[in-house]
Amino acid sequence: MKTHTIFTPFSAIFLLFCTIFCHAQEKNLIANGEKLTLLADGYSFTEGPASDKAGNVYFTDQPNDRILKWDAVSDSVTTYMQPSGRSNGLYFDNDGNLISTADEKTALWSIDPDKNVSVLINAFDNKKLNGPNDLWVDPKGGIYFTDPYYQRPWWSHTKPEQEARRVYFLAKTAEKPQIAAENLVQPNGIIGTPDGKKLYIADIDDHKTYVFKINKDGQLKNRKLFTDMGSDGMTMDNKGNIYLTGDGVTIFNKNGKQIQHIDVPQNWTANVTFGGVDQKTLFITASEAVYTLKMKVHGVR
Repeated sequence: MKTHTIFTPFSAIFLLFCTIFCHAQEKNLIANGEKLTLLADGYSFTEGPASDKAGNVYFTDQPNDRILKWDAVSDSVTTYMQPSGRSNGLYFDNDGNLISTADEKTALWSIDPDKNVSVLINAFDNKKLNGPNDLWVDPKGGIYFTDPYYQRPWWSHTKPEQEARRVYFLAKTAEKPQIAAENLVQPNGIIGTPDGKKLYIADIDDHKTYVFKINKDGQLKNRKLFTDMGSDGMTMDNKGNIYLTGDGVTIFNKNGKQIQHIDVPQNWTANVTFGGVDQKTLFITASEAVYTLKMKVHGVR
């Protein structure tokens, strides 16, 4: 026998309340009662946060040529490496090496746990790279990195040798990079999905972020506009939400709809990642300071 559900005025109001409340809860990704916390300040310009497997976060203070380390257990910050090749973006590979966009000599570095440095690449087609900026390591160990051009005071040259500002891909066993994406104004922030199937690239000067499908050979295809906002840095949580930076941190769901904004009391927010033992601490590098914020969601590797 077919039955029918009868809604009374009270039940209808209750259902509406639950729908609105649940939707609001879904949009609020910050842990209950938590607020943005100043972790440390006094830097010149902070960038490139990257979390290791233990949840410790490494970040850069590029004008002072150093990499710093936040200890997830002691909640303390110490200098990890100085000089650091003017490191900017950082990311850990699958073997525990810290990969750095060390733009003092337009290079990509691999720093092992004993702080031994290997130069992975510093040129393309026998010309200097523009200045590797940010990067992401895929599940197979391949490295995608952005190569915009920002004139640095420590360079002797004043013009780029590369004709274009691109995104490159360096396969794990390759000695030379290949072009992954071009026709971009100033590619900067970059992040991929943990399954290695999608890559997000921010074109900061064109105020756009794109999403690409990643082929099995590492090549990118099906470029699509994700949102009309560029970004300096970028990260992702376990729900597939994308975090863009610049004016604070702006969070978009996987469909490119803005769902939340985190105000940061600095002129510029450069980058963001998840860290901590449970990967639920949002770690934000912003101008002269670094901030943390406890979240309901967690980071992905």
